[in-house]
Amino acid sequence: MNYIIAVPVIPSLPIIGSDQRFPIRRVFCIGRNYAEHAREMGASVDTAAPMFFCKPADAVVGDGADVPYPQATGDLHHEVEMVVALGAGGRDLTPEQGAALVWGYGVGLDLTRRDLQAQAKAKAHPWDVAKGFDHSAPVSALRQATGMALDAGTALRLHVNGELRQQTTLGEMVHDVPHIIAALSRLFELKAGDLIFTGTPAGVAALQRGDRFHAELTGVAELDGRIV
Repeated sequence: MNYIIAVPVIPSLPIIGSDQRFPIRRVFCIGRNYAEHAREMGASVDTAAPMFFCKPADAVVGDGADVPYPQATGDLHHEVEMVVALGAGGRDLTPEQGAALVWGYGVGLDLTRRDLQAQAKAKAHPWDVAKGFDHSAPVSALRQATGMALDAGTALRLHVNGELRQQTTLGEMVHDVPHIIAALSRLFELKAGDLIFTGTPAGVAALQRGDRFHAELTGVAELDGRIV
């Protein structure tokens, strides 16, 4: 097939222990999935109605890359999160069916233009410009889930310039992975290649040019980068 312009490159991530790559279709994110973070943002958790938003697939930045400080903000914040990669899809799924879609796991940062988010909240506007900007989704290499069982004690951490900023365990999530996938599947038809950011714990704070970050999902994946 002939196209009038060059076909965009398919965003992808490396796979730990493999020379293959994982192609990215869509990036979904859940908000307010850790109660302490919701409280620090002056919000509450609605356990019956999870809140979702999206980032463009080409916002993903790989491990070790420099991340440009975004335009139009003076308050860039980090939000460390476990990232789930789907190897199959579906719609209107049960949590058990959703769990079966998981291909692998990684760790990422949901970078946020906090000042623009605050302005959007004040006007009851969507969060798109605060969340879905260029380079807003650094993500580690992915580890395949086969033979790996994450439990409630698996730790999620973020250090900035060697200082611990955020720390939690997966057991603190309000909605676990199977229920996140099931809830998303009632809003979108999920497909192989989708990534899901599963929420951030308390401790979000500003990043400055020159800051170096190290994110870790214990025993699974690590992510390093620098804000430039």
